[in-house]
Amino acid sequence: MSKKLFQQSTENLRKAVPLMIKNQVPTTPTNYALWYTYVDNSVPQMNKELDQTIADYGMCPPATGETLYRTYIASKTETDIRQLRTSLELLLNEVTHSMSDTLADTQEFQTMIDKNFDCLARVEDEGLSFDEVMELVRGLISESKEIRHSTRFLNNQLNNASAEVTRLKAQLEQVQQDALYDGLSGLLNRRALDNDLASICAANQPFSFILVDIDHFKKFNDEYGHLFGDSVIKAIARRLQLSCRDGITAYRFGGEEFALLVPAKNLRIARQLAESIRRAVEKVSVKDKRSNQQVDTITASFGVTEFTPGDSASLLIDRADKQLYEAKRLGRNRVLPMSV
Repeated sequence: MSKKLFQQSTENLRKAVPLMIKNQVPTTPTNYALWYTYVDNSVPQMNKELDQTIADYGMCPPATGETLYRTYIASKTETDIRQLRTSLELLLNEVTHSMSDTLADTQEFQTMIDKNFDCLARVEDEGLSFDEVMELVRGLISESKEIRHSTRFLNNQLNNASAEVTRLKAQLEQVQQDALYDGLSGLLNRRALDNDLASICAANQPFSFILVDIDHFKKFNDEYGHLFGDSVIKAIARRLQLSCRDGITAYRFGGEEFALLVPAKNLRIARQLAESIRRAVEKVSVKDKRSNQQVDTITASFGVTEFTPGDSASLLIDRADKQLYEAKRLGRNRVLPMSV
């Protein structure tokens, strides 16, 4: 590295660290890379989006920082990791099934050998001399010992490999849980929401929070099947994503529930937003592929709350959840509180 480049790198790092502290960004390698690139101004579009995020939230929520890193800084190899994990999981499933089949086959083979030993007792009745029978027995015993040892070893090896596959699958599931995005809806997941809420609440930045629940979702699953239910979740997620302007962020909260972070907006404005989304959801139509029927009776209920200094993430979620529960109790397809 040239002296000039070293000095530039040092200067960038010197600028990046105070900015991270100011915006309450954890000092992780990903965040270092993000803010180093920011002060270097080598990716103007990333800087523009990061500036807008800070203008909206007064800080950079963890999920947004991670998304910017993946979009503008991460190498293609890192970007392809999700696809690699999926392929590996499919491979592991296939190997697991193959191992189970092989284990069954080797067990059957060993059982067959044992059965053949029982048949040797009848050989003498078929006219062989005692010496000939004993020679045959000695030969079979010798061979069977090798086969038994081989199959027993193979069984042990396959059992160990199968246990390792199970362990790897568990690790992959944990990695998937640690991902930022929900696989079905394409929205940020619950883990991302929890991290963002904790950061924003700790920063005492003004924002509102909306919980959304699809009405009668179980009925859709029961009448049309789970694949149709998945299609409904995707359709609602797309509708929510269209509402994500001015820094608004959508998440899949879990099951048929979603959440929206609305930065720098009070309860009245957040409630108006929720009402406009509610009306948009009423227009959603999803096709049942089994009957070729369009289902246009999809609605959702909304619970809205506003952050007040001192709120924890759990307290904020609990308030919104109570409003959502009341909206359900009053007949669904409505936003609560009714007015501000």
